Amino acid sequence: MADPIQVNYTPDGDDWTVAVKGRGQTLTGTAVGLIAARDRADQLVEQLTPDEGHKTVVHLLNGDAVEFTTAYLTARLAKSEPPAPVEAPPPAEQKQPAEKPAEKPAKPAPPPVPRSGAEAVTSPERKPSPTPRQPEEKKTEEETAASKT
Repeated sequence: MADPIQVNYTPDGDDWTVAVKGRGQTLTGTAVGLIAARDRADQLVEQLTPDEGHKTVVHLLNGDAVEFTTAYLTARLAKSEPPAPVEAPPPAEQKQPAEKPAEKPAKPAPPPVPRSGAEAVTSPERKPSPTPRQPEEKKTEEETAASKT
């Protein structure tokens, strides 16, 4: 297995210095912003190892890969510009309603099919079913006798 390539990032204000070490060589470059510095590091690694397919590259910030990863992901996920203002739609008065296509009249419901036997409906109108009554409470013999007197 080949030795890993080490990329060290050094901040200098908004600029970053990138030092790529590996295969007995050191290449350096600069970029504005950490994301651009990471892209520059990829270019330098490619210059250092143009014929290698798989390369192991370790990115370090202050000698720590986790610190670089945290800073890089924070830079990638940070919003660089405030969102563009959303344009309000013109007032409703200025909008002209789109013409609706003429609606077709609804088809009438098919006539009811008469049932056979005792359930046959003789009139075209259906009577509403009666509402169920609440069962009356049964009175005890004493209550019945008391109400009669």
